Amino acid sequence: MTTHSKSGITKPRQPLSLLTQTVSTLPSSHIKALEDPNWHGAMNAEYDAQIKKRTWSLVPHPKSVNIVRSMWLFRHKHDEDGNLTSYKACLVANGKCQDVGFDYDDTFSLVFKPAMIRMVLYFALSHN
Repeated sequence: MTTHSKSGITKPRQPLSLLTQTVSTLPSSHIKALEDPNWHGAMNAEYDAQIKKRTWSLVPHPKSVNIVRSMWLFRHKHDEDGNLTSYKACLVANGKCQDVGFDYDDTFSLVFKPAMIRMVLYFALSHN
């Protein structure tokens, strides 16, 4: 703690924003996003990328299969100076509608932490 805070001397913070450009707000739904040309373009780019990568394909709905629904996530991308560079829309699977043991058996999330990578590299170097 500093001497000022021990003595109870505080200075109110006055946030200052130098943002001068208009930024579309994050849409609350995909319906609202389609009304804004910036977000509409971002959604089209994401959809085209998914089709190009062949991430999924459209098939008829089998009656005995639970459908995993998808949802759109929206965010602004900024450069290191804080300037808006692009609008990013991501189409992701919404796993809340899945049942354990019926739709999937186990989950796997591969996580590499920097400390683990350093340890493996140290071990490899120490044993040639």
